[in-house]
Amino acid sequence: MKTSFARSLTAMALGLAMHTAFAADTGPVAEDKLATARAQIAAKQWRVAIDELNRVNDSGSADWNNLMGYSLRKAKTPDLDGAEKFYNEALRIDPKHRGALEYSGELYLMKGDLATAEKRLAALDKICRLPCEEYTDLKKAIERYKAAGNKYVAAQ
Repeated sequence: MKTSFARSLTAMALGLAMHTAFAADTGPVAEDKLATARAQIAAKQWRVAIDELNRVNDSGSADWNNLMGYSLRKAKTPDLDGAEKFYNEALRIDPKHRGALEYSGELYLMKGDLATAEKRLAALDKICRLPCEEYTDLKKAIERYKAAGNKYVAAQ
């Protein structure tokens, strides 16, 4: 009996850890249709994640669009224009989507557009309750960008 309970508890903890350890989106845990894509993203399997997101094809979801933008931006050969399209769609659906605001801000740094990245940071500043990881991460990315002579530097 104890072993069965321990396994159940472990499985629940792993499921919760997979969702909370990866902050690419702000959707509820119950949104199971994106769980496989989130797991592939957490494993940095960008092409597999993109394929899974295409399979799910939930283009009306801000989280789906954010995850697609994130995967395209992080892919071995990044598609920055494609990522921008998906981030913008996520923000059209949910203008307060913290993940899309943070990640699109990083995208704009990659594209050399500091002004738009700073607009994304200002939007996060308005909607975040302290502490807000998305705000802090984008602020650090902007600081790294400026310190590197206006060149994008990925977080370590």
